Amino acid sequence: MSGVGFGMGQRPVNRRQRAVKSLWTGIWLVYLSAPVTDLLHGGHSTGVTILGWIGLAAFVTWYMLLVFRTGRGERNTLVLGSLGVLAAQSTLLALTLGREWLVLFVYVSIASGAALPLRMARWTIPAACALLTAVALATHDGMAYLAGLLIPALLGGFAMTGVRELVRTTVALREARATVAQLAANEERLRLARDLHDLLGHSLSLITLKSELAGRMLPGRPDQAAQQVADIEQVSRQALVDVREAVTGYRRPRLHAELAGARVALTAAGVTAELPAEPGLDGVPEESESALAWALREAVTNVVRHSGARRCTVGLLHRQTLDGPVLELTVEDNGSGGPGTGHGNGLAGLTERLTKAGGTLEAGPLKHGFRLVARVPTDGPADVGSPA
Repeated sequence: MSGVGFGMGQRPVNRRQRAVKSLWTGIWLVYLSAPVTDLLHGGHSTGVTILGWIGLAAFVTWYMLLVFRTGRGERNTLVLGSLGVLAAQSTLLALTLGREWLVLFVYVSIASGAALPLRMARWTIPAACALLTAVALATHDGMAYLAGLLIPALLGGFAMTGVRELVRTTVALREARATVAQLAANEERLRLARDLHDLLGHSLSLITLKSELAGRMLPGRPDQAAQQVADIEQVSRQALVDVREAVTGYRRPRLHAELAGARVALTAAGVTAELPAEPGLDGVPEESESALAWALREAVTNVVRHSGARRCTVGLLHRQTLDGPVLELTVEDNGSGGPGTGHGNGLAGLTERLTKAGGTLEAGPLKHGFRLVARVPTDGPADVGSPA
């Protein structure tokens, strides 16, 4: 029921839930029928009866507060002090009012198991039972009640230690589940950020280049300018599709499509492109191919936007390494360098993608240009005589 039931280890958050917990905690007070019967029919004087009711009410209130607040983070010294108060009340009431009040020590033992960690409860529970035995010996005809109370005190106390550990485990599992959910949400945000960076960086760079070409062609070559505008429209539509797929988590670029896109982007930027033929992808896992496709897209985008290169060479080879066969992508240009002096968001995202696919990324400046090398593991045979 919404607003009434709550899970184990969860604190009640409204009055109805507090009432439910109070009911389940207080239902065990039914075993105080012996002291109540003694007060009603024990033949005590009026003054003693009033003091007995006050003492019983104080004991129940203290016990309920202690058990109800179990797990709230109170210091063990405070709990020990509260248990000492309960034990003192039980001793005083049993010695003054009679053997029927020995049952209070059972509640002291149970409160010890519920409110203290096991390392301390394993001492306080036997101590409560020992005090029960001593008071029973000092009470008239108390030994007749001792056998019926000692075992419940021991079993009830240690049973409550198990319940306490179960509650703590449940709370820990609930917190771990919340942490896993938060980590999954963070990972999804990172994935979306990487996808949007790689997708929009490439597409917007290509749109910018073609817009500049169309502007230069418009006065004297309107037909060619119109073709560039048509290409811009196509790239924009594809970018919109890619963004939608990235948002829904289904975006997995293919290597052959990225090679074709790289040729278009490099040609539009006036960069001479040397690209491999249609790659053989037999035995290449889809995740590995997707990681290489992202690497190619990011590398070509950096060449177009940052390098100022006039030539770009893309290589794609199967190689055999000590760790097994890999598919290696190499992108090399003769420009002035890569994306600044350090690795930007694009290369950082690529490193995460390749690492997730079991691959590696190497990127750095050459004497004249910049080179990026990405490798991913494959299940297919490597080229003979092509050492890494």
